[in-house]
Amino acid sequence: MTRFGYPVSLDVDGKRAVVVGDARGKADALRAAGAEVSEISLSEFRPKALDGAFVCVASSGDPAEREAIFRACRERGVLVNVMDDPVRCDFAAPAVVRRGDLTIAVSTSGRSPALARRLREELERRFGPEWAEILDVVGSVRDETNAELPDLGARIERWQDALDLDELEELVRDGRSDEARELLRSRLLGLVAR
Repeated sequence: MTRFGYPVSLDVDGKRAVVVGDARGKADALRAAGAEVSEISLSEFRPKALDGAFVCVASSGDPAEREAIFRACRERGVLVNVMDDPVRCDFAAPAVVRRGDLTIAVSTSGRSPALARRLREELERRFGPEWAEILDVVGSVRDETNAELPDLGARIERWQDALDLDELEELVRDGRSDEARELLRSRLLGLVAR
């Protein structure tokens, strides 16, 4: 069985997150996701610092410290990721590319953070900032057409037929988002053939 084989995205908005040790990048990512982050140095860590926390990310080179943090999290029902120690993790934090509401995550199930980072860098080059707008176009068309396509099976099939990502990308890059929106909407509702 693959470790961390069930990928999820956590809602940490307004929830307490504790970052223990030198994990500045993780603290920043949690803040960007809306978490209320407490950063604690290893020398200051006490288990009670986890009271009321939803999630904890910890970094330590000392196996005893890693085990103590892991156990304290388990005792309090706090999700924990002890960096570079997959056995002491409830989740693996993927390498992430964000473009507005679009999130592309790469995970190696904790086996190779370096590979995940390299793949993330390639995805950042492939999916530029215009993808935030592409998602806005697709999301607004979905909101506008859902009521007109009440049958879920038919809706899924129409989306498969209507969605041309290369075309959308080109239109949005050319500053023609409204045209992309109208073309997609018309295809979904059967007004324009593909």
